[in-house]
Amino acid sequence: MKKRTLYVWGVAILCFLVLMLVTPAIPQSQAYHDFADQREFFRSIPSLSLVTALYCSVLFSGIPNTLNVVSNFPFLVVGLIGLILCYYGNYMKFSLQGELWGWTCFYIGVAAVGFGSTYYHLQPNDSTLVWDRLPMTIAFTSIIAIFIIERIDERKGTISIIPLLLAGVISILYWRFFDDLRPYALVQFLPCIAIPLMAILLPPMYTHSTYWLWAAGFYLLAKVEEAGDKVIYKWTYHIVSGHTLKHLCAAMVPVFLTLMLAKRTIETERQSLLKTWKVSWTEFRKKDDDTVVESYTCTYTTVPVVESQ
Repeated sequence: MKKRTLYVWGVAILCFLVLMLVTPAIPQSQAYHDFADQREFFRSIPSLSLVTALYCSVLFSGIPNTLNVVSNFPFLVVGLIGLILCYYGNYMKFSLQGELWGWTCFYIGVAAVGFGSTYYHLQPNDSTLVWDRLPMTIAFTSIIAIFIIERIDERKGTISIIPLLLAGVISILYWRFFDDLRPYALVQFLPCIAIPLMAILLPPMYTHSTYWLWAAGFYLLAKVEEAGDKVIYKWTYHIVSGHTLKHLCAAMVPVFLTLMLAKRTIETERQSLLKTWKVSWTEFRKKDDDTVVESYTCTYTTVPVVESQ
C-alpha cells in the first residue's frame, strides 16, 4: 500500500511538471483589480432619507469599495462560529482525530478570508491580493484532506494536511515571485472538480452528504458572479455588483458545510450518492411502471344473452 501511495504521488508530480512545461505562463492581469463597484457606501444612493444617509456615512465614510469590503464579514462570522463549534464539547460529532485537525484548518482559512479579502479590497493590487488568496488556499486544501480522511483513509488524509497546505502556500509564492498563476489555478480549480466527484462516487462515513453538492453549487454560482461583475452591476442599475454577490454566495459554502456537520450522523450502510441515486431511480421507474399497468387493467364480466322468441 505504501508503494502504491508513492506511485500515485509520483504520477501526480510528473503530470504537474509536464503541464508546466507544455503550457505558457499565466501572468496576473491588472484589469482584475478594476472592479465594477468602487463606491463609498450610500453616497450614490440619493433616495435614502437624510437621517439614514447620515447614519451610514458616519459608519462607513472613507472606506473605498465599501460593498466589496463589508460583504466579507460573513466569512469572519461563519469561520469563527465553526471554529468554536469544533471544540465545543462534541457538537460536530467527529469520530476521527484527523477530522478535527482538517476542519480546524478549514475554519481558520474561512475566518482569515474575512480579514484578507477585506484588506485586499481596501486597496486592490497584487501585493494585497496575496492576503486574499492565501486564506482561500488554506480552505481549499483542507477540504481535500478532509475528503481523504473521511472517504479513503484516515492516516493518509491526516498526513496529507501539511503537504497540501504547503502546496497551496507555494502556489501563492510562485505566483507572487514569478508572476505565473498556473500552480494557483490548479490549487483553486482542481478541488472544484475533485470534491463533487468524490462526494458522488465515494461512499460517505456520515449522512447528509448532499450538503457537499449544495456547497459546490454555491461556489460555482459565486465564480459565475465574479466573472460577470460589471454585467451584473449594470443589470441591477448600479445597486450591487457581481463581485459583492460573489462574496455572499461563497460565504454560503461554509454555512452549508457547518449545517452538514451539525446534522450528520454515522452512516450505517455506506454507499455512494451515485448508487443511492441509481436505487432511487430504479424504484421510481418500477413504481411508475406498476402505475401504468394498474391504470390499464380491465375487468370483464359475463353478460347473459337472452334469445329472442
